[in-house]
Amino acid sequence: MYRFKQLMGDKLKSRQFNSQHTETMIKVKAINKMTGLGMPKYQQQI
Repeated sequence: MYRFKQLMGDKLKSRQFNSQHTETMIKVKAINKMTGLGMPKYQQQI
């Protein structure tokens, strides 16, 4: 939660609940994408 708030801010800009939900999901997907890009790729050696 700390990393989320530090990167994306601690407040939502939307006022309606459905818009807040959508805004939060977009931010979560962005953080997951950044995390995935930072992960090393492993290959099995035969």
